[in-house]
Amino acid sequence: MENLKIINMADVESKKVEFLWYPYIPLGKLTIIQGDPGEGKTTAVLQLTALLTKGEKLPEDDQEREPINVIYQTAEDGLADTVKPRLEAAGADCSKVLVIDESEQGLCMSDERIEQAIKETGAKLVILDPIQAYLGANVDMHRANEIRPVMKRLGDIAEKYSCAIILIGHMNKASGSKSTYRGLGSIDFQATARSVLIVGRIKDDPTCRVIAHDKSSLAPEGDSIAFRLDKENGFAWEGVIDISVDDLLSGDQKVTKLTSAKEFLAKYLADGPKPSTEIFEAAEADGIKKRTLFTAKEELNVTATKTGDKWYWGF
Repeated sequence: MENLKIINMADVESKKVEFLWYPYIPLGKLTIIQGDPGEGKTTAVLQLTALLTKGEKLPEDDQEREPINVIYQTAEDGLADTVKPRLEAAGADCSKVLVIDESEQGLCMSDERIEQAIKETGAKLVILDPIQAYLGANVDMHRANEIRPVMKRLGDIAEKYSCAIILIGHMNKASGSKSTYRGLGSIDFQATARSVLIVGRIKDDPTCRVIAHDKSSLAPEGDSIAFRLDKENGFAWEGVIDISVDDLLSGDQKVTKLTSAKEFLAKYLADGPKPSTEIFEAAEADGIKKRTLFTAKEELNVTATKTGDKWYWGF
């Protein structure tokens, strides 16, 4: 018989949950990012990777951060002809993006090389893309009793090194069902992850994609964040959008808060300059945050001019 060990909670030291990207990606935990094929999951993750390798601010997050190392494993895209060009296009510091060599031996979630790589590189983010490619040959993704130990081991590694681990996955075709049950495989994937993000596109605006927070166990759910992706203009973050996960999956059209702020400002200044204090009050009444308003001001090339003791905005 094994020796019984009891943990007394009085002896457990409380600690605050830290985030790589608040509240979307917690450090030391598992995060799942899923969506239908072709919706821009990998592109969005590589854009986030680029910002993290340069220590730049993430969307809707003013946190100051140092550049970090990122381990990125993909079973779907070539490193030389797809991943590297995407990283370069995103402006990443490619010297901080590291890959475990799978040329002679494929990688799986229970592979000891994952922990070794985190330990040797000090990486604060590991990305496995897609989930099903890294389960291992003998693991059935539909069986909870096989998924739980694999996810538990991966979660333990994340916690041990205070490293965020992102699992990218496709969704099944159960149209209209709850998002929790649309992830491929056992529901234990979503149950084990502390954060689940859904990536989808707006039905009537196919170049507009959205990252929506479907599950957040460690913080309040974050706002949905839009990004634009098209062949002509490439990738661009659009800011907060008022849309739920269910609306996103059903294809309902919504307007981003930045777009709404730009429309408000263009209309408000159409007949000439206005005092900034008046603009702030009107924007607040319309539910537009000041930070979003200033972003709209910059994108519309609105100028600020001081007359007497007042500031005026105008075109």
